[in-house]
Amino acid sequence: MRYRLELSYDGAEFCGWQIQPKDPSVQETLERALGTLLRDRVPVTGAGRTDTGVSASFYVAHFDFDGPVPEPLAAKDNSLDCKQLRFKLNAILPKSVCILQIAPAAPDFNARFDAVRRQYTYYLHRVKDPFCERYSYYYAYPEVDFDAMNRAAGALLGTHDFSCFEKSGGDNKTSVCTVFTARWEPCYPVPAAGKPEEECPRAPFSPILRVPVDTLPSASDTSGVPYWRFVIEADRFLRNMVRAIVGTLLEVGRGRRSTDEFASLILPPQETRYDDSARESRRSEAGESVPGHALFLTDIRY
Repeated sequence: MRYRLELSYDGAEFCGWQIQPKDPSVQETLERALGTLLRDRVPVTGAGRTDTGVSASFYVAHFDFDGPVPEPLAAKDNSLDCKQLRFKLNAILPKSVCILQIAPAAPDFNARFDAVRRQYTYYLHRVKDPFCERYSYYYAYPEVDFDAMNRAAGALLGTHDFSCFEKSGGDNKTSVCTVFTARWEPCYPVPAAGKPEEECPRAPFSPILRVPVDTLPSASDTSGVPYWRFVIEADRFLRNMVRAIVGTLLEVGRGRRSTDEFASLILPPQETRYDDSARESRRSEAGESVPGHALFLTDIRY
C-alpha cells in the first residue's frame, strides 16, 4: 500500500534531501526511522532534491509498505495507523525533521513526477539581526534597487532555457523550465514554517527595529525596507538554479548588471542536453550563487 508523507526540515545539518555515500541526508534519516518502526527496509521517494543547507517548510514524499504491520502501528484493517506512525516518527527523528501528515495515497501517486509546481522562497535582511542569521541572508550593501530587481525578474516568467543558472554535475535531460511566479516582496522577519504567512501568529514587534509589524512598508513603498523575500514558482528547477538567480538579481539591484543584460542570459526554450563543460560555460555568464541557508522549499502542488 502506498502512503503520502508531508514533512518539514531544517537543512542546516544535512547535505540535502537525497542519500549521499558519506554525508547525512534527510532521505537517509527518514528511511532509517521508518525501518526502525516498521522492522523492514522502507525506501522513500521525495518530491525532488534540495541542495546542502537548504530547508523545506513543506515537502512531500511517498513510500510503499505491504509487510506485516507491527502491532502498535496497526489499524483495525491491518493497514498502518497513520496518526500513530506520525507520532512515533516524530518521537525518534531529530529535532530538525518534523512529520506534518501521513495518509494513504493512490497506488500510482508519485511524489516526484506528479508534482506540477514547486515554490522556493529566499529570505534576505538588510539590517543586522542575530535572530535572522540562521535562516536569512544578511545583505548589507547600502544601495539596492529592488524595483529594478523586480523588473528584471519579469524576464524569468514563461518557458525558457535556464542553463545559465544551472550548476554543472546535474543529470537533467533538458534545461528548459516554466516559471509562473518570480518576485521580490517585503516580509516579516521570522517566517513560520509550514503555514501561509497570513495564518501564522505574528510577534507584535520586529525584534531589532522595535516597531509594530503592521507599519512595515508595503510592496509599493520599498524605501528602507529591512526584510525581503524572493518567491519563485516553476514546474521544475535545475541544480542551484534559485540561488544563482538570486545572486544575479542582486547584481542588478546594485547596478552591476542592467535589466536588459539579465534578460539576455535567458534563452528561448531548446531541448538541448548540455555536458558539464557547456554547462560551466553558460553558468559563468550569470552572477555568483547566494548562500543556501536562506533558501526554503515552501510549496509543492499536485
